[in-house]
Amino acid sequence: MGNSIRIGSRGSQLALWQAHHIADQLRALGHSVEIEIIRTVGDRMQDPSFVAPKTFDDGTPLDAKGIFIKEIEDALLAGRIDLAVHSLKDLPTVLEELFTLAAIPPRADARDAFVCEEFWGLHMLPMHSRIGTTSPRRKAMLLALRPDLHFVALRGNIDTRLRKWQEGEVDALVLASAGLDRIGRTENVHQRFSVDELTPAPGQGALGLETRAGDQQTIAAVRQLNCAETEFAATAERVVLQALGGGCQLPLGAYVHRVDEQWHLHAQVASADGEQIAHVLLKAPLTISARELGEQGAEALKARGALALLAGETLEIA
Repeated sequence: MGNSIRIGSRGSQLALWQAHHIADQLRALGHSVEIEIIRTVGDRMQDPSFVAPKTFDDGTPLDAKGIFIKEIEDALLAGRIDLAVHSLKDLPTVLEELFTLAAIPPRADARDAFVCEEFWGLHMLPMHSRIGTTSPRRKAMLLALRPDLHFVALRGNIDTRLRKWQEGEVDALVLASAGLDRIGRTENVHQRFSVDELTPAPGQGALGLETRAGDQQTIAAVRQLNCAETEFAATAERVVLQALGGGCQLPLGAYVHRVDEQWHLHAQVASADGEQIAHVLLKAPLTISARELGEQGAEALKARGALALLAGETLEIA
């Protein structure tokens, strides 16, 4: 006999696609599933008229990651929901002890996508074109490829950003491939950046299924959706991020994938202006642990000056 599971989700088209995707899989395993839409501070901040507070309603500090998850975690604690479906890159690298990351399902395309109708690649854009993105990682790595580019901060979910691009607020967008694929908006995706050009954010393209730490019944049900290879890769990537300070505001990318009988870890930190980059490619045996691989990646980045770049310092060229 299956469980009765209540999923909490943000209300955007992508978040609901993800929640329904997981719900369908749980139902196929015999569970009864309902979805509750929860509006987060991050969702309210998409409204240009919304003045962001400095703290949440309970007085805890507002931080870039928590804005999309705190209200959902509150609903978990209160027992209103049993499961939260997140984009993994929105989750802190370390969860509070009250919660657990019960499963990471198979990953979608982790790469970043170039969205533009007229020009079919970043290199074809006219000089000084405007790119819509709020990501420090994408800005820094795009500047390393095209120092002439200008950036426009676009708030909103994927549909909102696509509409603003179509209305001419920017010349092109750079968005996560996975989100565009999931909601079927790939008609103007003409380039997907290699993981060495724009190294993805840790966990990009993966979902994180979060439950209460002690809810063994839900954990057991959700664990059936876990993908061991994706879990290993995302865990190693998140260890890199944690070791270098954590947070989605770092111009840092980390991506792990399996190539034959090895793990490959690509990691990159760029200066804010894109002029200096610390980049590593590590190859490790399949016997290594995810944590060890992530720690080795972080140490290799540090040896190449990543901490100085993150601090805004200029590396001395020997």
